[in-house]
Amino acid sequence: MHPLHTMTILMLATLAAYLLILGIVSFCNRSAKDNDAFFRAERKAPWAMVALGMVGASISGVSLVSVPGWVASTGMTYLQMCMGFVAGYLVVAFVLLPLYYRLRLTSIYAYLGERFGMRTRRTGALFFFLSKLTGASARLYLSVFVIAQFAHFRNAEVVLSVAVLIIIYLYTRARGLSTIVRTDALQTVCLVLAMVGILWAAIDALGTDLVGAWGMIVESPMSRVFEWDVGSKQAFWRQFLSGVFIVVVMTGLDQDMMQKNLSCRTLRDAQKNMCSYGLAFLPVNALLLALGILLYALLAARGLSLEGHPDALLPKLVAEGALGRWVVVPFTIGIAAAALSSADSALTALTTSFCIDILRIEERGMPRQRAERLRRITHIAMLAGVFLCMMIIRIAGTPNMIDTIYRMASYTYGPLLGLYAFGMTTRRPVRDGWVPVVCLVVPVACALLDIYSPQLFGYSFGYELLLVSGALTMLMLRLLLPPARSR
Repeated sequence: MHPLHTMTILMLATLAAYLLILGIVSFCNRSAKDNDAFFRAERKAPWAMVALGMVGASISGVSLVSVPGWVASTGMTYLQMCMGFVAGYLVVAFVLLPLYYRLRLTSIYAYLGERFGMRTRRTGALFFFLSKLTGASARLYLSVFVIAQFAHFRNAEVVLSVAVLIIIYLYTRARGLSTIVRTDALQTVCLVLAMVGILWAAIDALGTDLVGAWGMIVESPMSRVFEWDVGSKQAFWRQFLSGVFIVVVMTGLDQDMMQKNLSCRTLRDAQKNMCSYGLAFLPVNALLLALGILLYALLAARGLSLEGHPDALLPKLVAEGALGRWVVVPFTIGIAAAALSSADSALTALTTSFCIDILRIEERGMPRQRAERLRRITHIAMLAGVFLCMMIIRIAGTPNMIDTIYRMASYTYGPLLGLYAFGMTTRRPVRDGWVPVVCLVVPVACALLDIYSPQLFGYSFGYELLLVSGALTMLMLRLLLPPARSR
């Protein structure tokens, strides 16, 4: 049998076995099937299980594929941003989580409604909707794209996209977050084991051992971690501060990530979850970057060339058999776990925010059956939206998915950062009706600044554009304060 056909059969068998195990875990979750289980996991989720699942949802297929490929252009300087991530998780744990638990929120954007007004709340929810829909679609598409390269039939990406979304719907439709807390924990374990398996395969293919591999990593020019040139986009303080605020907005102001934290029994449990999860992020990404150095060394040793996107590094070596035939097993498990763990919680969070913030099904006192029917319809609509975005991404293409996601965050999460910062650092009201206008103007202004700043100021923005966006939002809100009431 042709090696490629053997690899395809092995991949499909691995996928089938993985999905069977996932289905068993989902079936064994016999909690309630109402909106409380779907939105909040009945506020009974064990913090350690939540933390474990959040690692898998954050690492995802984007990191598994993009981070190793990224090392050729930026070295290991991504770890500077990861150091900032750790500091950001502490901010989320001890500044934002106490606020959310004090208000007993299901959707974190309800805070904006209490602080400023309903239009601000809906604006925050819609910006999350835009950010999460595009980000989750990009992550899921990358995973599907990678697997599709091994499937030898026309429009494989479209077929696999439909299949993955149907699978996610089947195991989340009834119990939502209650099921995801358990399945994501399983998928994180599978993802980490897959990473270790691929790393071991790379070491074996290079004909060395752990000591020899460590020497190759240390001696490689790509192992540079710190960049002190302030003019570089990889400069330490630019990367570190960007990492802090990326976590604050993409975790602390993100309904997807916070919804899992709010499912814990107590604030203390949620804080333990956040700190444990944050500390795990640095070593996991260091492992991925080290893997990238070894994969590039193997690419050179085999006389292969990487054409096109750096995201193709790992898939190419797997397809060429450079890592051995058996590596398709951990590779498939890793990609499948990444695809499902990042997409299932995103779809649940999108459904939750739309139902709670836009439709307001709990505040309007709807009958239980009608509220649950609206939630099910919304869930299906979110699936359709993700599929549409995936097809748009398929047509457009992108050179590096993880970089694209962070760049999108600078535009879409910046206004959220400004709204929350203004609300938590001042007691002043705002003109609620003008907030949507502010949140639309700021991304446009930042886009123009990003385009023309090299010519005007000789400075190219990196991810710190997120800080500029948040600061500009706060400034415009301050300029639009309502007139003081006369006594």
